[in-house]
Amino acid sequence: MRTWVKICGLTTPEAVDASVEAGADAVGFVLAPGSPRTVDAPTARTLASRVPTSVETVGVFRLQPIDEVLRLAALAGVGTVQLHGDETAADVATVRAAGFRVVRAVGVDAYADETEEARRAFREDILLIDAVAPGAGAAFDAAPLLAAPPHREWILAGGLTPDTVAARIAELGPAGVDVSSGVESSRGVKDLGLIRAFVAAARAA
Repeated sequence: MRTWVKICGLTTPEAVDASVEAGADAVGFVLAPGSPRTVDAPTARTLASRVPTSVETVGVFRLQPIDEVLRLAALAGVGTVQLHGDETAADVATVRAAGFRVVRAVGVDAYADETEEARRAFREDILLIDAVAPGAGAAFDAAPLLAAPPHREWILAGGLTPDTVAARIAELGPAGVDVSSGVESSRGVKDLGLIRAFVAAARAA
């Protein structure tokens, strides 16, 4: 089965174009404060306008009020909202009702602590399981996922690189992968060659 691939934290037209040309299924723009990859909504809109309709555009948010999320997502012109934080199932429903697809990103430890009933209540479009500290580029202990894998398709993030992504896909069996720091030459600076190599490695897996 073809692995879904998202390249996240894009800040330049060159990185967006390289991701699309490499065959990424989705590109992400960080609209949360405090990251070296943060862009404002007008910049995200300009970058997203370069993306063909066949590629998903994702606005990434963390610990922001839902009304702010909706406002910025609309200004940015993205089709999907990715939530990293303590959002509730009602928050996810609010974002979906506003017309956005929702990626619910959750750290591996927090996911392991959720009951199956709580997981079903979110009704997100995409479940993303990440390292405990998202965006830090650190891989995580996969033992909890191997012991109790999700009962649905899910996306893997956290410490992935072109050299490690194929092995992690084989080990954990996600439907897709999401990368940011693993395709950077320095923190916040995307390397176009690494983007191409990552997509190729994920697809080869």
